Amino acid sequence: MSLIKMFSKDEQEETLDSALFPFETMSRRKTREPKEETVTLGPAVRDGEQVFGVVHIFASFNDTFIHVTDLSGRETLVRITGGMKVKADRDESSPYAAMLAAQDVAQRCKELGITAMHVKLRATCGNKTKTPGPGAQSALRALARSGMKIGRIEDVTPIPTDSTRRKSGRRGRRL
Repeated sequence: MSLIKMFSKDEQEETLDSALFPFETMSRRKTREPKEETVTLGPAVRDGEQVFGVVHIFASFNDTFIHVTDLSGRETLVRITGGMKVKADRDESSPYAAMLAAQDVAQRCKELGITAMHVKLRATCGNKTKTPGPGAQSALRALARSGMKIGRIEDVTPIPTDSTRRKSGRRGRRL
């Protein structure tokens, strides 16, 4: 009895094919069909209930920032500036750019399900001016006109108790 096994012609071709193409004989990987899930953005609320967000409006004389967060202030929902809406650098702080930015913010908030807002208005400070820039009022008006309910309006401009020395010297700016 010989130790060499004799293969038929068909068996020789099968072993040769399986040696050359080992992946054809392996079973296909099972793929799971993706389940369709409905995605809802924003918090779950009942009908007629107001969902509040906080709008931080920072209006300097160079730009207007409109930043919407949740009530804790940690989660940013939308952030749009006046400079994102206009081409010219000189128009970044204009009331028109602030109005366009506020309209975009209101539209995005409606998509997220936010229907009411508390407003925190801020101006530049330090040893600079404590009055908000030209875009603050028009941004607030555009938010109100777009159908958002306005809760509290609060001025959160940081006011120093003992500020650093202003520029322009001891005798002040002479005109």
